[in-house]
Amino acid sequence: MKSSNNSRFAANLRIACDTRPSITAICREIGINRQQFNRYLAAQTRPSPFNTGKIARYFKLNPQDFLLPEKRFQDILAAPAQTIGPNFLLREGFPGNLSELRQYAGYYEIYHKSLSWPGTIVRSCARLEEGNGQITVKTIERIYDRDLEIRQFSKYSGLAAYWRNRLFIVERGMREHSFLCQTTLMPFGEHQRTYLRGVTTGVSWREDNLPYSTRTIWRAVGPNPDKRRLLEGCGLFSEKSPQLPLPVRRYLNVDGENHTLVATR
Repeated sequence: MKSSNNSRFAANLRIACDTRPSITAICREIGINRQQFNRYLAAQTRPSPFNTGKIARYFKLNPQDFLLPEKRFQDILAAPAQTIGPNFLLREGFPGNLSELRQYAGYYEIYHKSLSWPGTIVRSCARLEEGNGQITVKTIERIYDRDLEIRQFSKYSGLAAYWRNRLFIVERGMREHSFLCQTTLMPFGEHQRTYLRGVTTGVSWREDNLPYSTRTIWRAVGPNPDKRRLLEGCGLFSEKSPQLPLPVRRYLNVDGENHTLVATR
């Protein structure tokens, strides 16, 4: 099956290349080595998901189009209207600069001020993982309020992109009637990746589902931490708790500033 897919991909790639003046020009514009590209054309190997995406975008196609039967591929190549326009440009934005973004893969502690429990900071955890040319994001938030007898366990799934020294993360809650939230992060310094600070916008959980914006800070804990301990560390903390890392307290507790904004009706 793998050999068959390689042959079909190569055949369709040759068809696509025939619509351009030269292979050299194609390689230069896509940014792929000519010798490597020749191996794709000869069905000696298949490009990585990342390079497949680059090739597909160059020809204004979807990556899976290259595995279609020849006649169907020719039809789509002649009229690829469904892959262009603003929706395609948005999808194309993820993952952005993958070579830079993959440096941020791994596990994180996430901190932000709580909307539902004033005077506290929420610690949750997340994982950034590469797969199929994308960086996926999985976040877990676990809160237990003994006084109100509330147990909250939420999971979120999304994608990350990297553009111009910024990380852009879009997530959706993994429950019925969930909302989207968007986080923009940047490192404290050019070569410092332990702490990423930024802003999250979304919809509040217990404030009548009102839109909000709040500061957030992510702390990298490596590619293979103690996952049970990481999850057990999630919860609510006092804003001044010594259990919170100093950079977290400094970023979220600037005197005289309110870093959590909730829209009013």
